[in-house]
Amino acid sequence: MPIIQSVERALGILDLFDEYTAELKITDISARMGLHKSTLHSLLKTLQMAGYIDQNKDNGKYRLGMKLVERGNLLINSIDIRDKARGYLLDLTSQTGQTTHLAILDGKEGVYIDKVEGKLAVITFSRIGRRLPVHATAIGKVLLAFNPQPEIDALLKDYVFTRQTANTLVDARAYLQALEQVRQRGYALDDQENEQGVRCISVPIWNHTRRVIAAISMSTLTNRVNNEEFEHYIQLVKATAEELSQRLGYTAALTD
Repeated sequence: MPIIQSVERALGILDLFDEYTAELKITDISARMGLHKSTLHSLLKTLQMAGYIDQNKDNGKYRLGMKLVERGNLLINSIDIRDKARGYLLDLTSQTGQTTHLAILDGKEGVYIDKVEGKLAVITFSRIGRRLPVHATAIGKVLLAFNPQPEIDALLKDYVFTRQTANTLVDARAYLQALEQVRQRGYALDDQENEQGVRCISVPIWNHTRRVIAAISMSTLTNRVNNEEFEHYIQLVKATAEELSQRLGYTAALTD
């Protein structure tokens, strides 16, 4: 199937923006895309007219447009698991004061589709829609671990194990061993592997076809939660995920 170059370039422009890059000058976009300014002007103008790109009138820099918020909300609201899991996230956060998340696997990354901020652990780096490296997060490990091995192998082919912190797993063999541990435990941990000072628990959500369709996680700050408390939270997240899985028809959740 032929690739439409102008569409590919327009999508590439949108992908330049993330939580660390809110605005870009046209010279920055030109350098990152390897495109001449005259070509970019046409692409940016088209995206701007459609509402997918906006331009800051004060400094002339480009940023994502509100149309993406509208489309993103339509997609998130169409995900049925989000509605079913919302009450469970609220209960977990209410009981513990910790921040909880719901995420799904999208390609080679996890994606937060819901979040409840905890009063005792304000996790500023997380947000709905943020994409997560599967090798450095508890959620990523859980979403990947229970897939058939051929699917895991395909996802990890040419995968780049970028180091996020000193604790990040950057070796494929060590990562596969970690996934085996996840399968044995039934949950995954992230001990400051993605963000320094943040320790996370994640448990899979199973559906009636015995497939993992999402994951619940809890993020804690290492300077506020000791090991004993953390172990307690593991049990709470496990129980919550098992209850939600049963609601989705996974009757084997407590016996596997």
